[in-house]
Amino acid sequence: MAETSVRPIAGSDAARWRELFRAYGAFYETDFSDEVLDRVWALLLADGSGIDALVAERDGGVIGIAHWRSHPDTFSGGRDWYLDDLYVDPAVRGTGAGRALIEALASMAAGSGGSLRWITADTNTVAQALYDKVATRGHWITYEIRR
Repeated sequence: MAETSVRPIAGSDAARWRELFRAYGAFYETDFSDEVLDRVWALLLADGSGIDALVAERDGGVIGIAHWRSHPDTFSGGRDWYLDDLYVDPAVRGTGAGRALIEALASMAAGSGGSLRWITADTNTVAQALYDKVATRGHWITYEIRR
């Protein structure tokens, strides 16, 4: 089996990113409009937008995406890293792409003296099987207000 590599997202990834991110939205029962996809893509490519992305590649094709952000951490005075979105093409799940993306981000976070955190839906048991292997399940409860 070919090896997975991870790299920063590039402008040439636009079509495949849209496909993967749209599928990610569908998994969470969200239909991203073209306008939303255009705005998110612009943020990912803009310097200083506060959000960035990595892609997992195998055999020259993008098979997974990870969106992340980093911000000052009030508990350490360092940086805190947050994984917003992680999605791997279902055809290659279980082959290490998700793990490779998480490990790349965790290394980046450690290099800045920070930690990497993320949340997932309580029903996303497939992803949790991986997350339970690579991280410690936190004790924080998430709240949200939607208007």
